[in-house]
Amino acid sequence: MKKLLTGNEAVALGAYEAGIHFASAYPGTPSTEILENIAANYKDDIISEWAPNEKVAVEAALGASIAGARSLAAMKHVGLNVAADPFFTIGYTGVNGGMILVAADDPGLHSSQNEQDNRYYARHAKVAMIEPSNSQEAKDMVIKAMEISEEFDTLVLMRMTTRICHSKSLVEVGERKEVPIKPYKKDLQKYYVAPAVAKQLHVKVEERLKRLEEFSNETDLNYVVWNTDKIGVISSGVAYEYAKEVFGDKASYLKLGFTHPLPMKKIKEFAEKVETLYVVEELEPYIEDQVKAHGIKCIGKDKIPNIWELNPEIVAATLLDDQAHIIDYDKSKVVNRPPTLCAGCPHRGFFYGLSKRKNVMITGDIGCYTLGGAPPLNAMDTTICMGASISLGHGANKIFEKFNKDMKVVSVIGDSTFFHTGINSLMDVVYNRSNIITCILDNRVTSMTGQQDNPGTGYTIHGEGTNVVEIEDLVKAVGIKHVRTVNPLKLDELKAAFDWAFGLDEPSVIISRWPCVLKKLSEIDKKEFEPLAGKCYVEVEKCIGCKMCVNTGCPAIHFDKENKKSAIDQVQCVGCELCMQVCPTKAIIKVGE
Repeated sequence: MKKLLTGNEAVALGAYEAGIHFASAYPGTPSTEILENIAANYKDDIISEWAPNEKVAVEAALGASIAGARSLAAMKHVGLNVAADPFFTIGYTGVNGGMILVAADDPGLHSSQNEQDNRYYARHAKVAMIEPSNSQEAKDMVIKAMEISEEFDTLVLMRMTTRICHSKSLVEVGERKEVPIKPYKKDLQKYYVAPAVAKQLHVKVEERLKRLEEFSNETDLNYVVWNTDKIGVISSGVAYEYAKEVFGDKASYLKLGFTHPLPMKKIKEFAEKVETLYVVEELEPYIEDQVKAHGIKCIGKDKIPNIWELNPEIVAATLLDDQAHIIDYDKSKVVNRPPTLCAGCPHRGFFYGLSKRKNVMITGDIGCYTLGGAPPLNAMDTTICMGASISLGHGANKIFEKFNKDMKVVSVIGDSTFFHTGINSLMDVVYNRSNIITCILDNRVTSMTGQQDNPGTGYTIHGEGTNVVEIEDLVKAVGIKHVRTVNPLKLDELKAAFDWAFGLDEPSVIISRWPCVLKKLSEIDKKEFEPLAGKCYVEVEKCIGCKMCVNTGCPAIHFDKENKKSAIDQVQCVGCELCMQVCPTKAIIKVGE
């Protein structure tokens, strides 16, 4: 039987068929659906759970592996930065049960703050790496990764990209291979990585890499498609599909599925048989640099760009000077549609209120609320990485206190992001005594990546009830004395909280607490929050065209330039009443409650 699956769905199926017992992840586009599909479809066979962050996910998966199980951890590319500490050490320790780490890169920055190429991580950490080019390979390579992991005592990094994760192709569905749990054995010389042990483990790692390179030259994961001796192409991942589409049968291909260590013997043999050699790869010259280091001439990043997402048109234009025909149109008539906070988003009221404050630096974080920095709200100055808002704000505050007493620092972070890496940063604020205002935007779910649960929602990935980590109790436990929880849809309540916090000489926390407008309220939520009802409507005769409602940035509100009046789209409006609160003439009323 065959199914049409995304790469992420295929990885989940591969985890099932490979006999994997344990899977852990932190949600992050483009990797999120891997664990969601494992949890939804294979919960009877695979223990699956959301971890508070990627480091925890990898450590939990390693624990399962050491205990004898086959395990998987999944994350987006920047998540591996968070998990790098255990990741590098696993390169030394190896595994017991097979272990795979799926890292999904995001060329083109569809939903990321950088487009780092995680292939270098495998080389740096000295672990094996595989790269699928389509959904079938994504499934098959998970199964193969378990065999490689256990045969060579190594973690296997599976490098995917957005296009592989989210595009669909046919996949052959097989049966699960039941793999018994391996015996757990205490082994201080393997897992107790004190310096003396690590020195000996490094020797074993170098020996393992030599054996892995031999495997790389022999495995059918790396294979040649022979058509002609005029042009040869070395490629991997989705770039291989692009190269095939451009060159067709006018080139021969060395298709690399196992990419660390590279099969240099096979590469040299292939290069000797073709007149012109191209290396087609997305982002960095990972393969190309190693090929050239072995004295092999090739054409790659001197023509193909190393920025943004690759596609067949770029390959054709850069390597063959074949420009794709694009339909011409009047670009001045195309409306720019930047991403925006949803109509009724609780973050909008928060940022609207915060935007009125003067002499303030607003340090932001990663999540839906990052959009608070966009016009017309313009209420965020920095976005660096998960959890950075608080620690960055702390450092800035120390400088402002010493050299510029007039500046205040407000750090903004989401609930899931606070659990991810914000807690340690807040401890730094308390420990090193900085006077910043930390605002935790608790919308009761991990919204940006698709409504996943987290330690604050009260539910596991399977919808099972669990202990709720209360943010107010947690921040008090780390030493914050001044804490307030507010409804961000009520601007007066929000203003009072800001006035209070700005007047303090000690660190404070404001918790902005209201569910994401897209969230289906849980039973826990229903006990605290009343669902929004009714629609807001503009009484045209009262509207003076001041655009105060438009300046909230709500996508349901539009301004008629000809009549100089505002109007509200009744399809988009959810009745949050933010526009009613900012209208100076009370021209907006609520209907249909």
